[in-house]
Amino acid sequence: MPFEPAHQADVRSQMGRELRRNAQKTVFDARQRLTSSSGTRASFDYELLDEYADSRISSALVLPLMFAILALFSSLWVQPFVAVCWAAIVAAANTGVVVASRQFRRSSADQFIANRWTTTFITVETIYGIAWSLLATFTLFSDESTSLAVVMFALALVGIAANAVSSRTLPGATLMSTLPVALTVAINLVVLGGLLNWSLAAVTIGAEIFFVYLARQMHGSKLEEIMHQAEKDQLINELEEAREMSDEARRHAEQANIAKSQFLATMSHELRTPLNAIIGFSEVLQSELLGPHAVPQYKEYAGDIHRSGQHLLNLINELLDLSRIEAGKYELNEEAVALIDIAEDCRRMVEIRAKAKGIELSFNYANNLPKLWGDERAIRQVVLNLLSNAIKFTPQSGKVAVMVTRSTDGGQLISVRDNGPGIPEDEIETVLSSFGQGSLAQKTAEQGAGLGLPIVQKIMELHQGRFDLFSKLRFGTEVIATFPRARVMDALAPVVEKRQTLQIYSEASGR
Repeated sequence: MPFEPAHQADVRSQMGRELRRNAQKTVFDARQRLTSSSGTRASFDYELLDEYADSRISSALVLPLMFAILALFSSLWVQPFVAVCWAAIVAAANTGVVVASRQFRRSSADQFIANRWTTTFITVETIYGIAWSLLATFTLFSDESTSLAVVMFALALVGIAANAVSSRTLPGATLMSTLPVALTVAINLVVLGGLLNWSLAAVTIGAEIFFVYLARQMHGSKLEEIMHQAEKDQLINELEEAREMSDEARRHAEQANIAKSQFLATMSHELRTPLNAIIGFSEVLQSELLGPHAVPQYKEYAGDIHRSGQHLLNLINELLDLSRIEAGKYELNEEAVALIDIAEDCRRMVEIRAKAKGIELSFNYANNLPKLWGDERAIRQVVLNLLSNAIKFTPQSGKVAVMVTRSTDGGQLISVRDNGPGIPEDEIETVLSSFGQGSLAQKTAEQGAGLGLPIVQKIMELHQGRFDLFSKLRFGTEVIATFPRARVMDALAPVVEKRQTLQIYSEASGR
């Protein structure tokens, strides 16, 4: 079985982890829905019950005070003993609700069982609602039925509203804490008879429906808020996990890049030493310094060895340069250099190759160009790579035009234009990538390694410059390397010495 590439194995591994993560998430969500009392998640139920318990505990001191005020108010129409007994029973039932809420808050969230605690709270709320419904017994201890009906109606509305708001995150508790008092008071008002009592009974039932509906709406809003918060927390966790994976991948990439750079730096000497020997001895054989060859073909073979060695040495140098640049270890030895002088040196180096192909070289230089602040060797490599590429891909009897001038922003640029076959638009990005070669380079005998233009790009970036390539099929190619205005060494005003400055100041002040 053939080995698959490393990147394909990584993709397969990542896809497998993603499938396992999705399966685990699906199982977790199903388990949460099965153990939830609201059909969502057990964790959501815990949040809702926790807020319910917090609401009941926070009102543990307020509600008894309200019961005392209502008992005092009711004692105006019923016997004070009856009103106090009702308030005591309601307060005791409320204490049971508070005790259950405190037990819930003290219990561990890891041992939370939604159905159990929901049943517990609904049970104590039912007892609490029955205690409130004892309002209907007030008619047994008062002769003022008309006034007492209004009082019971008012007390029932207060109880329904207070319980609905306090138990809003548990709809079952809301219903059971308000329904008994609403039904008993409404039935009592109907039994008392009269249009007013019937109207009050209808309003009581309407108030019960409204407050239960309001509590459900508040429950839905809170549940939606919890769900959004959970989604946000999940997204934050996923982003954090993705960031950690990205950091880990970046560390691996940096380690691989360091290993590559160390390998190339170590191998550079091991490769160059035998290559220099091969190039040197092949040159001796080609020039027949020690005597003529007995077989004339040996001289041709020596020339082939010499050219192959030179090609391999250039390839190794380009690999090392690109590796140093990518590793951030390519240091610029900056000094004042003349771009025109560098272009002239490169012209002399490629002139023989251009004449061999019958290519016409034309150079156009702007006048009075100031010097640049840059690395002469790196800039020379940029110009030489651009000229070599133009000559390489320009057909016989073609033309290559070189121009060195000012750029529009005050910097300096060198432009190399040829009338070769051009580069298809969809291949430009490939040509500018490391080891990238277009269709024309793959067909020619002088294809190279595809590192010339990427090295030019990197060197221009180190000089804070810009590299642009414009090409069109059958119309040729133009490449432009632009150096920024900040690297142009324009003439500066002369520096006045301190002694001369003091003399001028003295003469001006009349001293």
